[in-house]
Amino acid sequence: MSQVAEEPNEYVQFWNDILADKFERFRHILMQGLSYHSDTPLRTLQVRPGSNILDVGCGWGDTALQLARMTGPEGRVLGLDCCDAFLAKGREDAAREGLNNTEFVAADVERYPFRPEYDLALSRFGMMFFQNPVIAMRNIRRALKPGGRLVFIVWRRLEDNPWLGVPKDIVLRHLPPPGEDALTCGPGPFSMASTDLVSAQLKAAGFDPQVTFTRNDGPVMVGRTTEEAMQFQLALGPAGEVFREAGPEAEEKREAIEADLREALATYQTSNGEVVMQSSSWTVTACNGTSPA
Repeated sequence: MSQVAEEPNEYVQFWNDILADKFERFRHILMQGLSYHSDTPLRTLQVRPGSNILDVGCGWGDTALQLARMTGPEGRVLGLDCCDAFLAKGREDAAREGLNNTEFVAADVERYPFRPEYDLALSRFGMMFFQNPVIAMRNIRRALKPGGRLVFIVWRRLEDNPWLGVPKDIVLRHLPPPGEDALTCGPGPFSMASTDLVSAQLKAAGFDPQVTFTRNDGPVMVGRTTEEAMQFQLALGPAGEVFREAGPEAEEKREAIEADLREALATYQTSNGEVVMQSSSWTVTACNGTSPA
């Protein structure tokens, strides 16, 4: 399995040192609970059999494997992620299913030495976290053949995503917002909510100016119980960032914060006990109409 040796930037280091274990703990929520926002776009995604496909920020590899099935044995899928711990599951699942057309590599997409050999690049909730989004987009464009497509899924505004906004508001009743020097995984989950901003970034990266934004609104399962949903929110996302950055003060107030979160999340509990909330994303499609730079 090929690897790319490189010194990780601070965001990549944060993912590996702080977030990887937390993501693994709540993998079932992040893979199955939020699956609406990949299942819906993938149902309409046009993939020609035999295509070469790049999965950017592929995580545990579930989308890469789905793309591998869609392109068939004559095609190829390369899944890239900065956390090698995530990729182990993708490799195991590919081997179990006999998907020999899939490769997983731990690398920083901003600096990976691509060649222009891919028909399609897909990213599910990976584009928002690049240290330099335009540089990442430009490098992804270098990976695409002329006419190749970049399709990526990003969250819309916090106000359109109560599954993250409601818990953040509750935690902020108890704790101060993170300071300017807060440790972070990147620009953040809502850094690409603006269509004007993303269009400008893609244009600066050399993509065709005609960019398509498709809005997807739907339910996400954020916990099999209110207790799990509460723990998930304090570990990851905007509420988790506020809690983590508050340090000792957060621990002192943990009991009250957890109680308020449980009460709020209980209002979204369904008949089977799961906590289901509304969410909203963009599926963005851009085309590489020119030769790679």
